[in-house]
Amino acid sequence: MILNDVTLREGEQMPDRNYTVEQKVEAGLELSELGVESLEVGFPVTGEKDREAIRTLAVEAEADIVGLARAVPGDVEAAADASADVIQVMVPTSDYQLDHVLDKDRESVLQMAREAVDLVVDHGAVPHLILVDAFRTEVEEIRTVAHEFDGVECITLADTVGARLPSGVQRLLEKLEPSVDLERFGVHFHDDLGVGTANVLTAYQAGIGKADVSVASLGERAGNSSLEEVVVGGVLEHDEDFGVETDELIPKCERVLDVLGEQDAISDRKAILGSEVTKHESGIHTAAMLNEPKTFEPFDPGDFGGERDLLFGEGTGTTGASILLSRAGVTPTDERVESFLSVLADEGPVDTEEAVSIAEANFQA
Repeated sequence: MILNDVTLREGEQMPDRNYTVEQKVEAGLELSELGVESLEVGFPVTGEKDREAIRTLAVEAEADIVGLARAVPGDVEAAADASADVIQVMVPTSDYQLDHVLDKDRESVLQMAREAVDLVVDHGAVPHLILVDAFRTEVEEIRTVAHEFDGVECITLADTVGARLPSGVQRLLEKLEPSVDLERFGVHFHDDLGVGTANVLTAYQAGIGKADVSVASLGERAGNSSLEEVVVGGVLEHDEDFGVETDELIPKCERVLDVLGEQDAISDRKAILGSEVTKHESGIHTAAMLNEPKTFEPFDPGDFGGERDLLFGEGTGTTGASILLSRAGVTPTDERVESFLSVLADEGPVDTEEAVSIAEANFQA
């Protein structure tokens, strides 16, 4: 399964966002260097800014550069003018979308899509389709699109309003699988129910060929499936890195957030990237983790370019204090342990290195 990063488009669709060309290009190059195979940079018909960013990245980035287009000639022309490698045509498929957004019947919309795809080909770009609200569309209708557009290399199924849980994703894909090649399909999830990452990994297990992701889940409403969560989950559960340089994952994602000015958009407790998620202070936890970090963490943050912080202070127990004294070359007698705990309570919380230095400074070996 390849990853298509949508940070630059979806992130800018959040309220009060307006990324510059320079921000999009710099962030896009970071993601391309990370090893993400495909970058959805913007919606070219909205203005020259997105066209310029796409045009620049199409030359400078290793990743395929994707421009989004509605199934109308002007959108396709704008994406082609931007020199997008891939033009992804949006096709609404659910009754909700057809009746209340477009006010068109299904056949009319499919005809618009056929003409848009033909126009993409005429311009020498690669056409992809994204089926808007696909996860609230009847399976037979999705099959119809798949068969009518059998020359399109990728059709993405969008859970546009984030309405599906992993069980629902699995059911739909199981119904599709007998008559279509799931490797030809992609998925696009939103995190409104908090299961964006789980949905992508469910789709991966089913055999889906592409998934949309975004750094720190940046995107409309609750955001999209998280790039870093999908990669870490893939490595831990399936030994699958999706082509990403895993030892650069956290630094590159943090760099993208810095470039886009989104450092404050994520919680300190955000999975993988939050400042608190690899920080430990509980006495029981830190004592055990001094000897074996796996006792209280799901992965070594160093494997993904991050750092672990063990903190010692008022909550440190006798076991942890004994280990720290030993690391300082001090024999951990009962008296020294109690004295050291008192010093830590006064000076903490401090990290492991500083705690050892305190022990060295206060006690004779």
